Amino acid sequence: MTEERIPRVMIAGTNSGCGKTTITCGILAALKKRKILASSCKCGPDYIDPMFHREIFGIPSKNLDLFFTDPDMTKYLMIKNARGTDITVIEGVMGFYDGMQMDSAQASSYDLAKKTDTPVILVINGKGMALSVLSIIKGFLELYKDHTIKGVILNNVSKMTGQYLTEIIERELMIKVYGCIPVLKDMVLTSRHLGLVTPYELEHIQQDIERLGEIAEENLLLDEILALSKEAKPVSTNVKQENLPQFQNSPGRNLHIAVAHDKAFCFYYQDNLEFLKEAGCELIFFSPLQERELPAEIDGLLLGGGYPEIYGKELSENHSMRQSIKTAILKGLPCMAECGGFMYLHEELEDQQGMVYPMVGIIKGHVRNQGRLVHFGYIFMESKTDNSYMEKGESIKAHEFHYWDSSNNGTDFLAQKPSKKIGWECMHVHKNLLAGFPHLYYYSNQKLPMNFLKICREYQKARRSSGEASQVRFANGVS
Repeated sequence: MTEERIPRVMIAGTNSGCGKTTITCGILAALKKRKILASSCKCGPDYIDPMFHREIFGIPSKNLDLFFTDPDMTKYLMIKNARGTDITVIEGVMGFYDGMQMDSAQASSYDLAKKTDTPVILVINGKGMALSVLSIIKGFLELYKDHTIKGVILNNVSKMTGQYLTEIIERELMIKVYGCIPVLKDMVLTSRHLGLVTPYELEHIQQDIERLGEIAEENLLLDEILALSKEAKPVSTNVKQENLPQFQNSPGRNLHIAVAHDKAFCFYYQDNLEFLKEAGCELIFFSPLQERELPAEIDGLLLGGGYPEIYGKELSENHSMRQSIKTAILKGLPCMAECGGFMYLHEELEDQQGMVYPMVGIIKGHVRNQGRLVHFGYIFMESKTDNSYMEKGESIKAHEFHYWDSSNNGTDFLAQKPSKKIGWECMHVHKNLLAGFPHLYYYSNQKLPMNFLKICREYQKARRSSGEASQVRFANGVS
């Protein structure tokens, strides 16, 4: 059993849009200004907020998700992320009790806080309310008695209203108010689809973040929030050795994996990238938007999610990169493509304005905007065949969130919602290609990424022995 003391606090909310992301960023900015070493985590599957925290604050940040991993593995990953830092700030997901299904709190902020013994500060949007705020707080305190809510922050309230409400909340409900944030004009962090927009799209973001830090310092009881984090119980986890990644004699040693990373492709679970690095891979980041061809001497390729629909014209006009990727995959370069990367591999992609552009052309078909969410939420992804990535019947957990859809989603896996009531076919799987809309989480079935590395190892041996890939895998792309 592993046990470590990790000062930590969760900033949760009554609902999406109550201000927990803005307040979390304000707290992180204030901690940075105080030169306090922080780490952060995001409850749930959103990969954008952790990326935002890493890029803007320069801190370790990753997902903690009780659908993807069991409680012991979740705590193991939290401990790993927190090492070397003074406090971990966990941002909640949706409303505090909102879980993976309408009638379940599983994988909710409440679930994560309870199973990690993390003290919670609940953010309430108090705009347009006075005494009614107490009824909201009381409801959250009484729904499930085993919650770990230790205090609240009132958002969008004036200083005078905040002082009045603080006094009555603490007197009537016996719970601490850790501050009140006024209405912030022109300071709302922009979001798109799932989570924030990427930090690469925001002008003057550092000035805005510094201002958020000043607002947090002025209006929140930061010293008391720090004190609360230190009251958190030690985190104990009992992950079985056989469930931890087995990196000894890893097939990933000295492999060179190219990773698409720019404004169009930047959605990756940090744990996935760290998994590959700890397996011995060297990750080589490149830009399909700006560079002319793939990096030389690579053994594998990751095309992650992102917003290729925003940059369709630029991606299409980079003919040499499109041809470089197509040729490499046809010659056997192992490739895993998710969501935006999968869209990029198609023959055609429709952008936000409805313009259609040619793409890489490995996947026969086109991608169009459906004007609605096509698939959203957690899925189990079960292989329908024995293939180089998984055996028939094996599954890995994943998440989907996309408004665009393909005319050729593939049929090699069966995606099923956790309720098992809804399912659909997805994924293209060939010897060296795994491509589809789902975002995979490697720790939910480590066999898949390890098999990817084995395929990359075979390719590396063939490349080194012959000077190029062993054979053409697909004559005319994937039908």
